[in-house]
Amino acid sequence: MKLTYEISELVPYVNWVYFFFAWQVKEDSEKVRLRSEAETLLTQLNDHYHVYGLFGLFDANADGDDIILNGKRLPLLRQQQGKPPYLCLSDFILPLSRGESDKIGLFATSVDMGLETDFDADPYQKMMVQLLADRLAEAAAERMHEQVRKVYWGYAKDEALSIPELLVEKFQGIRPAVGYPSLPDTSLNFVLDDLLDMKQIGIRLTESGAMKPHASVSGLMFSHPQARYFNLGKIGEDQLRDYARRRGLPIEVVRKFLASNL
Repeated sequence: MKLTYEISELVPYVNWVYFFFAWQVKEDSEKVRLRSEAETLLTQLNDHYHVYGLFGLFDANADGDDIILNGKRLPLLRQQQGKPPYLCLSDFILPLSRGESDKIGLFATSVDMGLETDFDADPYQKMMVQLLADRLAEAAAERMHEQVRKVYWGYAKDEALSIPELLVEKFQGIRPAVGYPSLPDTSLNFVLDDLLDMKQIGIRLTESGAMKPHASVSGLMFSHPQARYFNLGKIGEDQLRDYARRRGLPIEVVRKFLASNL
């Protein structure tokens, strides 16, 4: 399902902590000034640009470290360092051996490409708009996930969290994004694209699976009450080879995708 958001609807969901971090701003007075400037600009952008969300809900089962959905396999990676348990995202989906189906969500969000191309004449404004576009794509993921939990999937119909509570993830389930610590292989976007058709919201993929516009987010949605985020960390050559086999890709190609985890 495709959703279109007005910028004004998403402003309350913006996590300003990451915006300030991007500017390397630490003083409270400077944060107040910068946020005021950003909110004024967002008001101006509201009449000209939109933000988009796309999601699908699929019957799914875990088969080892793979998740099977719509007849496709989504190969995942498992922790190999530190203390057990060694987690894999497939742990939060009912295994195939149980004989009953579970459910998983896939999603992507993005902004109008103009937010990345229409401000080249002013370097400062271009940077400001780009950083705000990043925050808006994340805010759209937050808003869409809330709608999915309460309405479209409906596993948390009675959820009544404030936005500050949403931003510190007090809700049931998780929303791991592609390229983040538990899901580091950006080339998995090709699998998500096969299932979601990301061009519906203007996303195209590079050869490595990176998304354009840059201000885009993609990932998975899990409803399991015990689902939690984790850092995959370093993996061994044994898992690299197994993962390449499950992806159906040459090991040297996968080695490039996972260089930071080797």
